[in-house]
This record gives sequence, C-alpha cells and structure tokens, in this order.
Amino acid sequence: MSVTIERATKETNIRLTLNIAGSQKVNSQSGIGFLDHMLDQLATHARWDMDIQVEGDLHVDDHHTVEDIAICLGQALQQSWRNLTSFKRYGQRLLPMDEALILCAVDVSGRPWYVGELDFTRENIGGVSSEMFEHFFQTLATHAGITLHIKPMYFRNNHHLIEGCFKALAYALREALTEDSGSSTTKGQL
Repeated sequence: MSVTIERATKETNIRLTLNIAGSQKVNSQSGIGFLDHMLDQLATHARWDMDIQVEGDLHVDDHHTVEDIAICLGQALQQSWRNLTSFKRYGQRLLPMDEALILCAVDVSGRPWYVGELDFTRENIGGVSSEMFEHFFQTLATHAGITLHIKPMYFRNNHHLIEGCFKALAYALREALTEDSGSSTTKGQL
C-alpha cells in the first residue's frame, strides 16, 4: 500500500510517495544531490518504493528542505506501519561501511525518541551541513513515531559515516517491519 504526503509551506513544496512493501523503485529529487543519494540508499536497502519531489528555498540554506523531507518521510512511514497487522517491531543492524562501523537500533512503537552520536569532523558533506543529518534523524523519528538509536563505533571518512547511518537505518527498519505472526506488545496495541 502506498502512502502519499504533501507539504506546502513558504519554504518548501514536497510530494512524497512511499510503499514499504515495494520493489526498490526510487526517485529522489530534493535539489540536493548528496541528500538524494542518502535517501536512495535508505529506500533501496529497506526495499521500499519511494518518490520524492521537492522545491525548497535552497537559496537560503539546506535546513528547511532537509527538515521538511524528514517530516514528510516520517509521516508516511508512520501511516505505513500503522496499517500493518503484525510486524516484528524491533530491528537492529551493525553495518560496516569501509573503515566505518555503525550501530543502529529501532523500536517501531509509537513512542518517538532519538539518540545519536554523530560527531562529524567536517562542517559540510556533499553540500549539506553536517548538523542537518542529526536533525534529519531526530525529525524522522519524531514524525514516524519510532525510537531510533544510531551510534558510530568508529570512522575516519565523514561520507562513509553518514552513508553507513542511512544504510544501517534501512536494514533496521526492514527487520522491524517484517511480518510476524506473534504479538509485538503485551499492551494490546502500540
């Protein structure tokens, strides 16, 4: 089932379509090439179909575009998982990306929380402010209604660090959203 989110503000105009039971058909047009590359990694490794069309105020900076994409993706993800009848709920991944090693764990529970330790050694990566990646994950977790922990074990290359984070998140979400015949909570509902 596909979910479409549209968001139009004075800063951005976004249309995002997500199918978490997809076949890796991905099209990201954010206006920020490196961010598109990261979103493509997320959707491809999670095995989603995702189409993102964005007009953002990049003449100002990258903040509004990155933040609003995370809001829309989070909303689409929450609508998607809430439509599932039964899923594992928890997912984790220890992912190597060349010299970087990233730990990512998620709880798809309706309780948004983010803990991250992304200590970049560069201010910008691919034209995106490094601080915006931490903000992206926090905003995504909030709007998706998930608990998200990302911890780099070690790294040297900032590109490998962030790409490893997006890929680790993809695999953790893929595991958490896998169909499971058992109950994912003792409370009766998430």
